[in-house]
Amino acid sequence: MNCELISVGTEILLGDIVNTNSQYLSKRLADLGIGVLHQSTVGDNRERLLRAIDEAFRENELIILTGGLGPTPDDLTKEVCAEYFALPMYTDEAIADKIRGYFVKKGLEMPESNLKQALIPEGSITLQNNNGTAPGSIIEKDGKIAVILPGPPFEMKPMFEESVVPFLKKYSEHIILSHNVRTFGIGESAMSERVSHLLENANPSVAPYAKSGEALLRVTAKAHNEEEAEKLISPVLDEIKNLLGDSIYGIDVGSVEEATVKLLKEKGLTVAFAESCTGGYCAKRVTDIAGASDVIHCSVVSYSNDIKNKVLGVKKEHLDRYTAVSDIVAAEMAKGIKEMSGADFGVSVTGYAGPYYEGCTDEIGTIYIAVTDGEYVWLKKLSTGRTDREYNRYVSASNAVNEVRLCAAAYPEKRSEGMRLDEFISTY
Repeated sequence: MNCELISVGTEILLGDIVNTNSQYLSKRLADLGIGVLHQSTVGDNRERLLRAIDEAFRENELIILTGGLGPTPDDLTKEVCAEYFALPMYTDEAIADKIRGYFVKKGLEMPESNLKQALIPEGSITLQNNNGTAPGSIIEKDGKIAVILPGPPFEMKPMFEESVVPFLKKYSEHIILSHNVRTFGIGESAMSERVSHLLENANPSVAPYAKSGEALLRVTAKAHNEEEAEKLISPVLDEIKNLLGDSIYGIDVGSVEEATVKLLKEKGLTVAFAESCTGGYCAKRVTDIAGASDVIHCSVVSYSNDIKNKVLGVKKEHLDRYTAVSDIVAAEMAKGIKEMSGADFGVSVTGYAGPYYEGCTDEIGTIYIAVTDGEYVWLKKLSTGRTDREYNRYVSASNAVNEVRLCAAAYPEKRSEGMRLDEFISTY
């Protein structure tokens, strides 16, 4: 079975809201083995919506529409679908009573226009909305199926899961299962080169994708059930692990910070950040993860040289001679935050995020990262080749967090692979 997604709403076309519904539905339909051939967005216009429905059904047996179920005159989705299928509409009194009860519970007077939401296409399946007043519908006629869902994601998602998924399962003989192998520090082209022979597989298929500073491989299998799909995927995942090694930070993990927090918790390790060009981005991303309070001690945003010197103990002569964007300053910042916080790892980031300003002694996108356990230090220099400030800040934070992951993974067995901190500082 093939499907088209139609998002209804002029506010989407104007860019007033971001359409996340199509992304969510595409993924969930793929899980069900239903292919999405096309996605479209239509404004609140009867003729254009009717034309979009007609065109969608020329290539698909199923269409899913989101939005346009409100009480105002420009909310037309149900009415236009009923018109397409030549179905009369009637008022569902049970839904009307539920809408009235909703307003009573809120202590509000109900506008009569809200009863428009109780209009249902005759012969359709009504989908209960447990998170709002607009019910959904499923119209099935002449080999065509239209699923009509509300636009707000907090209403649409539970309705889809509770009512639509059970309905659609009977139309799919297969499921599609995917696992995402998340990597860092290798790059999409290098990653693809190492696994090039796997990219030719049909089932399971292996496809590379790039993100900001990251790359991932999506391994996807089509099978009759999840157990069968897992058996197809498992040996391919094992081979990818052998080929990519430490570049993999997780499988089906949301982010590098999620993987890092998990690893730190497992090992009982803690971290503190001294951030210059990232302005607290490292700490923000780590503390976005539930349970981060177990692993992060503090963060100091040390933008000025004065703070680097007085708070973190970076030597003034090093700042004057080598500038704040240097490996020695990064090392001293990491040492300072480690000593101040008592965390297992002190981490620093300093660099030129952009745009260019007078005083830059290196290219924009030059970043230094240091991680220390107080005895050893691990240093990394980035040259992003970009002048985009936000990109450079994001990628710098990603690399800093990933360096923590690598150090934690090797700790304490391989800590001596770093440089002796005091010996490194004494060379300056």
